[in-house]
Amino acid sequence: MNVDEGRSDAARDALGALRAEVAKAVVGQDAVVTGLVIALLCRGHVLLEGVPGVAKTLMVRTLSAALSLQFKRVQFTPDLMPGDVTGSLVYDAKTAEFEFREGPVFTNLLLADEINRTPPKTQAALLEAMEERQVSVEGDARPLPDPFVVCATQNPVEYEGTYQLPEAQLDRFLLKLTVPLPPRDQEIAVLDRHARGFDPRDLSEIKPVATAEDLAAGREAVSQVHVAPEVLGYIVDVGRATRNSPSLQLGVSPRGATALLAAARAWAWLSGRGYVTPDDVKALARPALRHRVQLRPEAELEGATADGLLDGILNSVPVPR
Repeated sequence: MNVDEGRSDAARDALGALRAEVAKAVVGQDAVVTGLVIALLCRGHVLLEGVPGVAKTLMVRTLSAALSLQFKRVQFTPDLMPGDVTGSLVYDAKTAEFEFREGPVFTNLLLADEINRTPPKTQAALLEAMEERQVSVEGDARPLPDPFVVCATQNPVEYEGTYQLPEAQLDRFLLKLTVPLPPRDQEIAVLDRHARGFDPRDLSEIKPVATAEDLAAGREAVSQVHVAPEVLGYIVDVGRATRNSPSLQLGVSPRGATALLAAARAWAWLSGRGYVTPDDVKALARPALRHRVQLRPEAELEGATADGLLDGILNSVPVPR
């Protein structure tokens, strides 16, 4: 075993321990936590969708504590201005000069709570920072920390007073993860924890089990994961099938295909393999593509869903052997 393999294995073990550490505060939701780790490895951003009260905020806070990453939260509201997120120039009377005051976007893990409640101008300011990984004020570019990942949340059932994210902005998120309501046994476990005095505002029990260095080593290892030409062709065929689907008016762009490739490589590495299989692609197709497709109105009226159509496409596209 060479040194690189040793670093890779150590990083995988550290990131694998995250789920157990997060479970100290959040019951269940292993799949969502894994999705967040994949996003961190790919330097991608995540859109979390779930009804209020399913621990979206707690999950991201706990993950940042277990990773020793700086965490900030912004509650998006209709009166939030772009400078409230990115920062702005403030006049200092003592020096008679303007100085830049950093906004909450200058952090490692930013929780953009209810991103669809703020106007498009503020949404665009955040999404520009997500894409460029810098903030430009008066012609000066200020780089954001590394790692920098945005976890944006939105409520899937309440649309009054919201500003729906356009497709071009949704495409900037690597993954869209749905946070489900817990099954009965897990909900009982949640209530039992609270009955025994659990305080979701106190995360003192959460210990750092991984670091930014582990993430960096993981990213380097993920970049070396082999992808066979047949698997690349399979990803392209899945993307092209969404564009040809009669139930979809918007299919997956080439950016969506690259996002699926990146997520599949990260999942393969987390699973202990140095190569991507078609099953890796299938496992990440829903979270990587569900927000990049748009159903036709008639398909929605018939009860079709993005996940259901993606499942049908995955079943119809020939799998390489």
